[in-house]
Amino acid sequence: MNKDMTNSLSSPRSTSITLLVLAILLTSATLRAPITGVGSLISEIQADYGLSHTISGMLTTLPLIAFSVFALVAPKLSRKFGMEWTLIYCMIALTTGIVIRYLPNVTALFIGTALIGSAIAVCNVLVPGLIKRDFPLRIGLMTSLYTSSMNMWAAISSGISIPLSNTAIGWRGSLSCWVILTVITTLVWLPQLRRKPAKISSNGAAQKRKSGSVWRSSVAWQITIFMGLQSIMFYVGITWLPEILHEKGMSPEKAGWMLSLMQIMSMIGSFIMPLIATRTQSQKILAASSSALFLIGFSGIWLGLPSLAPLFIMSIGLGCGTTFSLVILFFALRSRSAEQAAEMSGMAQSIGYLLASVGPTMFGFLHDKSGNWNTPLATMVCLTLFTIAFGYAAGRKGYIHPE
Repeated sequence: MNKDMTNSLSSPRSTSITLLVLAILLTSATLRAPITGVGSLISEIQADYGLSHTISGMLTTLPLIAFSVFALVAPKLSRKFGMEWTLIYCMIALTTGIVIRYLPNVTALFIGTALIGSAIAVCNVLVPGLIKRDFPLRIGLMTSLYTSSMNMWAAISSGISIPLSNTAIGWRGSLSCWVILTVITTLVWLPQLRRKPAKISSNGAAQKRKSGSVWRSSVAWQITIFMGLQSIMFYVGITWLPEILHEKGMSPEKAGWMLSLMQIMSMIGSFIMPLIATRTQSQKILAASSSALFLIGFSGIWLGLPSLAPLFIMSIGLGCGTTFSLVILFFALRSRSAEQAAEMSGMAQSIGYLLASVGPTMFGFLHDKSGNWNTPLATMVCLTLFTIAFGYAAGRKGYIHPE
């Protein structure tokens, strides 16, 4: 934490600012941890309920569909209830979803999962807008903390789920332990209700009327497509890379560690990139070079160089972290108000996660049709070229709607 923020924390408003930063970091921790552990436990869940692979796959797909659908609703909820109240309601819904998922019933498992995904979707959209509203001079630092915390807790959840399930609490307890975190987060948000909500200035309202919907902005669509493409890279990676590496001769255990390495590099990239990006007026080179990391990684795996596999996985992980944090940062840098940032976030995440939900399925379909991983990997390499192009476009200096 830099000197300016340290000074602000020593002011009379220090308690309020500290609690707000803590609330944001705790919220980021709850936005991935309750769902990333499912992948590690999927075989135990299948065995317990006798689920097919297709039905089990819905446990991963459901949250992504919810991300897409409810991302569009988030700005409206924020305008109606206020950001703080909406985030508190989401934490309550998230807690309820985790509790429902714990019940020994397959229907409850899917209902709870859907509720968890819906609550996370709204938070995904609102937090970047909240950062723009309350930390306009510290957007880079707060985005770094927010995205890296999200990735860190996602990695922790993936790592501890199986060890916890091997104890007396079982897989249900392993997935439900995150209810402690969501309850704490809810309590930390409560003091924020005393703060006066930010009002849109008359100039801001006039600008909104003049510029119209973000859906009509070419810049907004560039960011949205960039969001979708980098999401495909991430979700295809975490779904299929271990199996690809195993078929190319790597042991299952080592392939699993490669996935952990990818998440660690993603966490590092998501922390460093916003600190660099906010120091430049244009982020087009940063976005294009970050996207090029996907090209290096997937091309290397496609060519089949097992001795260099860790380097290619690190490249993909670093690409995931840097591109994701850039997209979150663009919501603030390319908008003129917190409300517009939330609308941009809703648009980009709705389309982005819809594409992400299709990506792993398409990748698997191409494998089944071709009988090998060469065709799917070649397709991914082609998609990386589009990611570079749209990253470059989204990174250009400017706003969603010019003056």
